[in-house]
Amino acid sequence: MIRLNDILDKVAAYNPAADLNAIRKAYVYTALAHKGQIRLSGEPYLIHPLEVANIVADLKMDVASIIAGLLHDTLEDTLTSAEELSARFGEEVTNLVDGLTKISKISFKTTEERQAENFRKMILAMVKDIRVLVIKLADRLHNMRTLEFQKPEKQKIIAQETMDIYAPLANRLGISWIKQELEDLSLRYLKPAIYADLEKRIAQKKEESQEYIGKVIKIIERNLHYHKIDGSVSGRLKHLYSIYQKMVQRNITFDQIYDILAFRIIVPSVKDCYAVLGMIHSLWVPVPGRFKDYIAIPKANMYQSLHTTVVGPDGEHIEFQVRTEEMHRIAELGIAAHWQYKEGFKLDEQERSQLEWLRQMLEWQGEANSAGEFMESVKIDLFSDSVYVFTPNGEVKELPKGSTPVDFAYSIHTNIGDHCAGAKVSGRMVPLRYQLKTGDVVEIITSSKQHPNKDWLNFIKTSKARTKIRQWVKKEEERRSIELGREFCEREFARHKLSFNKELKQGKLDEVARRFSLQTADALLAAIGRGKISARQVINRLYPELRQAAKQEKKSREGEKRRQRTPGEGITIKDIDDVMVRFAKCCNPLPGDPVIGFITRGRGVTIHRPDCKHVLKSDPERQIEVTWNLDRQVSHNIKIRVLCEDRKGILAEISAAISCEEANISSVRVSTNIDRNAVCFFTIGVTDLTQLRRVINSVERIKGVIEVQRLH
Repeated sequence: MIRLNDILDKVAAYNPAADLNAIRKAYVYTALAHKGQIRLSGEPYLIHPLEVANIVADLKMDVASIIAGLLHDTLEDTLTSAEELSARFGEEVTNLVDGLTKISKISFKTTEERQAENFRKMILAMVKDIRVLVIKLADRLHNMRTLEFQKPEKQKIIAQETMDIYAPLANRLGISWIKQELEDLSLRYLKPAIYADLEKRIAQKKEESQEYIGKVIKIIERNLHYHKIDGSVSGRLKHLYSIYQKMVQRNITFDQIYDILAFRIIVPSVKDCYAVLGMIHSLWVPVPGRFKDYIAIPKANMYQSLHTTVVGPDGEHIEFQVRTEEMHRIAELGIAAHWQYKEGFKLDEQERSQLEWLRQMLEWQGEANSAGEFMESVKIDLFSDSVYVFTPNGEVKELPKGSTPVDFAYSIHTNIGDHCAGAKVSGRMVPLRYQLKTGDVVEIITSSKQHPNKDWLNFIKTSKARTKIRQWVKKEEERRSIELGREFCEREFARHKLSFNKELKQGKLDEVARRFSLQTADALLAAIGRGKISARQVINRLYPELRQAAKQEKKSREGEKRRQRTPGEGITIKDIDDVMVRFAKCCNPLPGDPVIGFITRGRGVTIHRPDCKHVLKSDPERQIEVTWNLDRQVSHNIKIRVLCEDRKGILAEISAAISCEEANISSVRVSTNIDRNAVCFFTIGVTDLTQLRRVINSVERIKGVIEVQRLH
């Protein structure tokens, strides 16, 4: 069990000028505040704040952070007030404890929403003071270490939240040892059987590897001495979760993992790092594609090191990390290694830029429409591997792996993203869906005529681009719906010899809107454009006396339509009359097929099959219920594909079979594939699905016909 003196000794070792009496005072206060409280383990509650403060001390944080670690639960779990805390320990400590309390108090209905809102609050706290997050990570780490005392279902919830939120955040802040321990502990409760098996195998492997690790260390030390390089060497087995990840990603067993051993060499200077790398490659053969230079291009969390994997003694694959002492300190402590609150220390501009992601995510979360959407954005930015690309001016941009020129454009400026018409990568034109690679030089071509495209959402990766495109698409669809609603109204009002613009100017449409529980006339027009309300309903509300006349007119018009039906008709639209109807060529619906209508701008209603890819991607609010009107049979052009043997006379037989079913052949295209079979494309006119099925059955009965398909 940790004691106060252990913490004081640690703090005094790295900060001799620290006010240890202030820490003692906080310890006494938290002991009294939590007196009588017991943890699920049966231990006094005081052990938890002591352990949290100890972890904060391990990170070599300032005195205020140590005190906040001791007091972090006092506002939430005791009768202590913020005013009392401020009077005793000052505003700085109180703000840290208050930030931690806000994170812990939030409760929501769904797991996703709770995590998303927690994360929003966490970001707000971090922007004010990033120490809040460091202490929160220490708090979560000790809770994970004692998770065994929770109920199994609670264990899984907490472990999943840790894996989703806290481990990636520890990684983002560069605190590698906390990240690794959180991942291992989460795996223990999320995959207990796998964890137990891996733990057993690694313990066995550790015993077997001790002699081998010693052997490699001796070889390296001997060569360091020969090359007159000061350096320390250590070897270890990789941590559990990283091994599990390799097994899942490569779909292999534990016994098939060859690079389970990792060695670290710490040297005085950057020059020595590259000298040691050359030395390692002269001793053993490097594995192609396994070298990474994080010194030249550091990770976003400030991590720097050289990584290489070689085929070492006895054919074993072993990984080396080569770094300086300062790089090692940053790799272990991350942002805490550069702590700006240490006496006399301030972050420089480069280090401040490393934390720009915090401010960016704060901006994006304010623009997200829902907790789920924000969580999607956050997960993309936290979990994706990065690519590093250059602007034409040589500025490096970090983007998630799989990012496209559109993502790059939005990372420069929203206006550039909105008007991105094309891109050049390293001097050559590329498609906008091209996936950028590290080292690419990207130049964006803009056009005032170009606007965001809904299809971009299918391939972009960054949350900023996704948020901005969704905003634009939503506004554009609203504008189009209003225009379409206006068009429907103007046509319907004119048909009744009424003035739509007059009613609009006099504000009568605002009154009608409120009767439909809408706020404005524009909202009413948008609803009409999306097919939720019909223009006829608006007229009926404005002129109730016209309802009866309208009913009589409708009956008369329907009778006339039955007598004179145009070839483009054959569809009844619910609640809407006298609207232009056309059949979509992308899916070619036939009478007998299930159908749905889609309201288009200026072209009436287009009829699709519900499984058409364009319908699946379209705005559901612009879809409208339609049915077939089969009073009169109308010919529809349909394409069929016939795969058959390439023999003389078979095309004539197929044509005859189609004609026998009274279907008209409009065009034929024939080609031969690599299997020496003929592929025939027919465009035929049929009246409904039943006739088409008869045609297909007749063709299938011909000797030599392999397959007949209807093409959508």
